[in-house]
Amino acid sequence: MTERAAPQPDLPGLAFSPAAERNRGPIAAQLTAHLPADAAVLEIASGTGQHAAHLAAACPRWHWQPTDVDAMALQTIAARCAGLPNVAPPRRLDVCRDAWPTHPGPAGGWTAVFTANLVHIAPWAVTPALMRGAASVLAPGGWLLLYGPFVVDGEPLADSNAAFDASLRARDPAWGLRRLADLQAEALAVGLQWAGRQTMPANNLFLAWRRPG
Repeated sequence: MTERAAPQPDLPGLAFSPAAERNRGPIAAQLTAHLPADAAVLEIASGTGQHAAHLAAACPRWHWQPTDVDAMALQTIAARCAGLPNVAPPRRLDVCRDAWPTHPGPAGGWTAVFTANLVHIAPWAVTPALMRGAASVLAPGGWLLLYGPFVVDGEPLADSNAAFDASLRARDPAWGLRRLADLQAEALAVGLQWAGRQTMPANNLFLAWRRPG
């Protein structure tokens, strides 16, 4: 993966996620392994915009649409991705309430819907809404790709993930690590096909579903 452009350097006071900086390489490797050279990606909960900036610079033939529900995050994303012609202006999206953006070109839908570290820092209702929304806007053969920590039945939960889960639930009882089996059931209910998982650094997983076609 060769970088042909550089994202705008961080501005003074711009929100920055050390975790996003650490995991951007492994995430980029998984996305480029799944997606073609020409792809249209809808990112959900783009946060600081670091993934959008890094991947749009690394893959200049990808069209990247960042979204977030938070107005301050939208400003941060716009500032961080300024100058990258393949990043669309960030859009507000509440996955449970708003109409999802459709792909602006003739492809018939997005090549991929991608989100990192969303479903455990949100009420459970966000997860089925994410599955429904992705199924409605993906092109046939398109990918739903998730990154983060998850609970896998029959496999021990890493101590660090158990502590993280406890800290999330202490902050908000509606938050917490989600069972992979529950995500698979919600995806199946909307017609998305399970395509597998990859183990990632720091006890995270990269999950993939695909829209048939």
